[in-house]
Amino acid sequence: MRLGASRGKQLIAIVDYKAGNLTSVRLALAHIGVESEITGDLEGIEAAERVIFPGVGAAGAAMSNLKEMKLRGTLEKVIQKGTPFLGICVGMQVLFTHSEEDGGTDCLGLIAGNVKRFVAPDKFCKIPQMGWNTVKIQRQHPIFDGIEDESEFYFVHSYYPVPDDSAHILGETQHADARFASVVGRDNMVAAQFHPERSGRVGLKLLQNFSSWDGKC
Repeated sequence: MRLGASRGKQLIAIVDYKAGNLTSVRLALAHIGVESEITGDLEGIEAAERVIFPGVGAAGAAMSNLKEMKLRGTLEKVIQKGTPFLGICVGMQVLFTHSEEDGGTDCLGLIAGNVKRFVAPDKFCKIPQMGWNTVKIQRQHPIFDGIEDESEFYFVHSYYPVPDDSAHILGETQHADARFASVVGRDNMVAAQFHPERSGRVGLKLLQNFSSWDGKC
């Protein structure tokens, strides 16, 4: 069944590619009164008004699942047609060209750059980063409307993205040996390394901003 067909309207598609944490995103959207549907249906995702691409886990498994479910081409079409698109955590990392995770993983290449593993500078630095950290806004974007600079969001990750083009960096965060791109954006695509669905009021605000964003900036 096409996404939202039973209600005669388009919804936000939360891409189901066996990457976990999908229900948390849907419940967060429901909390702010935004309708969404978890789906792996190719036609439904392509027809959606907006698309959220979340995920927890590892890059290798994520890419394997995307290939198995034939989702790669659908995601490329969604982005090419200008549909507002939000990647979260692993759903952000696999947008890049290559990840060091799992012995090296070729990813989607929708944003040029690589994903690297944190290196702990001392024994007191914990990897993975797990908990709250600040995001320093580098470039204004509708996704940040009503969100103060250096607001705190919830992170869980051992790897971080490094875009080839610094113009794609919307927000940065410091952890371990890296000041890394924690929010990136290009055209109708934005992505966050943190979990907005687990980041309290400020995370819900970011999801609300995405839900009303027209994909232009």
